[in-house]
Amino acid sequence: MPDNARRRLILLRHAKSDRPAGIRDLERPLNPRGRRAAPLIGQYMAKEGLRPDRAVISTSTRTRETWDAVREAIGNPPSEFVEAIYEAPAEALLAVIRSAPDDSASLLLVGHNPGIQDLAMALVGSGPEALQRQLSTEFPTAALAVIDFDVAGWADIRRRSGEVDRFVRPRDLEEEEA
Repeated sequence: MPDNARRRLILLRHAKSDRPAGIRDLERPLNPRGRRAAPLIGQYMAKEGLRPDRAVISTSTRTRETWDAVREAIGNPPSEFVEAIYEAPAEALLAVIRSAPDDSASLLLVGHNPGIQDLAMALVGSGPEALQRQLSTEFPTAALAVIDFDVAGWADIRRRSGEVDRFVRPRDLEEEEA
């Protein structure tokens, strides 16, 4: 866990969703693959000690269902559903992050692509080159990026100021189990 002069941002894209006829995009539920992947990522987070001090989640059904599965594995940190995250571009997501309370050293944001991937690429300035390359080429559903910052508060986060700690996809975890 980062100390008071560090912040840890955990970016999680919602798990794979279904596209039922007649359902608005905001109300799309997880599909069977998503219902398997979300708890798998939650279990990984619990095993790795990636328990955020606070979580902010998009208001869509698929992000709520993803959060429910993750929360079951990691516990129940303070959380809020933020409409501004739904289909938001990177700059809007960064504004949400910068407004987070500084008593939270780690923050989980559960959202959507392309905003999540664009945000990760904009914030990461260092870390293993292989992870940086991977972030720039894909951010599949239920993937998780962990980015650390040497800043005193969330409002201090700037572009390219983060160090990518890890990038995990559900298929990476499934391969480990096989």
